[in-house]
Amino acid sequence: MGVIVNKENQQNDELSRRISADLRARAIAEAEGGEDVDLVEDARYLKDLKKTSKFGWIWIVLIVLATLSVISIIFL
Repeated sequence: MGVIVNKENQQNDELSRRISADLRARAIAEAEGGEDVDLVEDARYLKDLKKTSKFGWIWIVLIVLATLSVISIIFL
């Protein structure tokens, strides 16, 4: 049992070392480029989404009105 734990720790240490080296290399490459890139909007799950239009607040009003009407039906 101790050998397995020791072996896993060695593998985790090696993986951690490789990950930190990769992140360090990326940070150095980005620092040398001088350009701060934010790739949040380039994410795959945002590909087919649209931004909320200027009338998005109407949904909030409708939800509040629906909630108030349900509450008034229950208590009256």
